[in-house]
Amino acid sequence: MFFKRKVEQPEVPSQNTPVAVTPLAKLRTQVDDARLPPQIFEAVAKELDKLEKTDPSVAEYSVGFNYIELVIALPWNMSSLGTLDLERAQSVLEARHCGLAQVKQRILEFLAAKTLCSKAQKNILVVDDELIARSNMNHVLSKDGYSCYCAANGIEALGVLAEEEIDLVITDLKMDRMDGLQLLQQINRLAPEIPVIMVTGFATVSSAVEALKKGAAHYLGKPVNLDELRKTVKEVLEKKLFVEMGKGPILCFTGPPGTGKTSVGRAIAEALQRQFVRISLAGLRDEAELRGHRRTYVGALPGRIITELKRIGVNNPVFMLDEIDKIGQDFRGDPASVLLEVLDPEQNIHFTDHYLDMPFDLSRVMFIATANDISKLPGPLLDRMERIDFAGYTAKEKLQIAQQFILPRQQKAAGLPKTMLHFSEEAIARVISDYTRESGLRNLERELADICRKIALLCLQSKCGDQTMDIDAETIGHLLGPRKFFHEAAAGEARVGIATGLVWAESGGEIISVETVSMRGSGKLILTGSLGEVLQESAQAVLSYIRSRTKEYRILDTFFQDTDIHIHFPSGAITKDGPSAGITIFAALLSLLTRRPARRDVALTGEMTLSGRILPVSGIREKLLAAKRAGVRCVLLPQANKEEVAALAPDVTEDLELVLATNADEVVDRVLEARAYILPL
Repeated sequence: MFFKRKVEQPEVPSQNTPVAVTPLAKLRTQVDDARLPPQIFEAVAKELDKLEKTDPSVAEYSVGFNYIELVIALPWNMSSLGTLDLERAQSVLEARHCGLAQVKQRILEFLAAKTLCSKAQKNILVVDDELIARSNMNHVLSKDGYSCYCAANGIEALGVLAEEEIDLVITDLKMDRMDGLQLLQQINRLAPEIPVIMVTGFATVSSAVEALKKGAAHYLGKPVNLDELRKTVKEVLEKKLFVEMGKGPILCFTGPPGTGKTSVGRAIAEALQRQFVRISLAGLRDEAELRGHRRTYVGALPGRIITELKRIGVNNPVFMLDEIDKIGQDFRGDPASVLLEVLDPEQNIHFTDHYLDMPFDLSRVMFIATANDISKLPGPLLDRMERIDFAGYTAKEKLQIAQQFILPRQQKAAGLPKTMLHFSEEAIARVISDYTRESGLRNLERELADICRKIALLCLQSKCGDQTMDIDAETIGHLLGPRKFFHEAAAGEARVGIATGLVWAESGGEIISVETVSMRGSGKLILTGSLGEVLQESAQAVLSYIRSRTKEYRILDTFFQDTDIHIHFPSGAITKDGPSAGITIFAALLSLLTRRPARRDVALTGEMTLSGRILPVSGIREKLLAAKRAGVRCVLLPQANKEEVAALAPDVTEDLELVLATNADEVVDRVLEARAYILPL
């Protein structure tokens, strides 16, 4: 008996069965939907053609595939639609930060200028050889509030452009003497910032693509739909406004740590309703981290700038380059040189990432850099930025910030109800004066956070519930232990050979003591304390000045022949340099040689010349705040800093006696007490 075996026939897909789409076909569809700029689209199309001829199993296929995915994911034409509301920006800055009046003022000035630019009447040039078409477009645009100029051909249009400030050009494609494409080329050469809308009755795909390739902003066909024209003009001008908003000075926030540089950058982004991006450049040594690696390397990636723009999906964020002064440099390149291109408005229009290998326009990005010490920045890079100084906070400002911002945040972090703790002003003031000594707020926040955690532990141990607790100055001592800082300048007794000075460091203003001693020797000047070259030269100049005036100061002419003088700056592990300690060295050295004790509650700052003149110095506000923290009662400043002193807020100079001097002789009796006795050198 024979049986027939049933042979299964392959199923024929019906018309309704979906056909599997290859990854390459899906990628091509994504490229078509990405609305890439014409030149970028052409480059991507060539890459797609290469992929179609490449075996998917080879490594070059995945490299090319990932590259195209990156290109179509970049925000070539995507911008966030922020608003320029000056009142809202001011309210955001005031709500987020206490103090920083000059910083807020500068930011509001920047926003005010952009707001006026956005509200100014726009000038539009209509170029068409048909009188009726010109008149219709002129009539419609004038009704919308634009100021319109008309021209019959490209030659007349160039004459108008030479005399008037034009914001937008609407031009016909076919005209006598000079057509629209020729006019577009001239505009791109003379004023590339002016957008151009092409209008023509010969609306073909080839002419549209050619016009867009040469830089046209948009393309309309004849007969012109007036509603579409009004919509297009509005969109093009708004896009131009967003571009101009990102342009302008590159702001560089400089100041001690903890003064709110990064948080102010976030507040600016919130005020402008833009995305905020922050990358830290501290310790960056390889320039490829910013500019990317070339695709020829295995595991190549784009730089951090392009990567962040891809992540947020818009091309006009507020981009913060944090800790720009801590960039390293070695054999792998100089990252600071990359920033020359990124932060230069004339160059960042065509920023080229090595991995992307195509120019990307960064002109819409609002860059903000932060630094603690700008002296470490290269001169060309610093020249491209506008510096905004973040000075340290006064004790009153710290008190307000602690009450309004820090304490509510730390109570919430510790799980304590807002109404449970009540800090008196004396308690916060004691934390500020006895447990912190800084220009910023970070240590203050740490100490207040420590208090909140200790109270949270006490509440759990004693099961006190939500009972209200009053924290006074005495309670602070029990919670934080012995005080960490003392007002040694005010409490110290006047001593021979020791003077108090004010200097500026990366962390803000600081108090220093210059100590001098004399001993039998052969006339050597010994300098210790990890001093820089400038500071050593200041000490030598001061000694020469005193030796040249021994009779006036009643010092033996031969004192230096058999005497060695040792000048020391404490905290020898910290490198010190700068000219502002010159007058302090003079006071300490003159005190030693005349045996007149120097007052510890008098601090000095100023550069001293070989002829005894006192030259101006920088960082006056930070130095005065350091003097107040140390308990100094009198500060001697150069007369040349008079205007800067007059501009200081009253709470900075409160409880301080300020003395302005032009010559070293003017500070002698202010600093040195009367000669009580005379000892041989």
